[in-house]
Amino acid sequence: MIEVKYFGAVAEKTKCAFEKISFSEVSLHELLQDLDKKYQFDSLAFSVAVNQKIVPKATNYTLQNSDVVALLPPFAGG
Repeated sequence: MIEVKYFGAVAEKTKCAFEKISFSEVSLHELLQDLDKKYQFDSLAFSVAVNQKIVPKATNYTLQNSDVVALLPPFAGG
């Protein structure tokens, strides 16, 4: 199972903080497409982290069963 964690506006849109998704083999890009179809993220801006490392959304990274994917709101500096 892949755990997907939602933060900020993405969590508000999904109405949950996390969910576990069962896939035999899926790329990060495919997972994000499936989530977009399910939740219709529209123009929400967010970054993606896999196992606590920021990665490009369009990457063909193949997710493993124990991976944790986080959808993070834009960061504000100061």
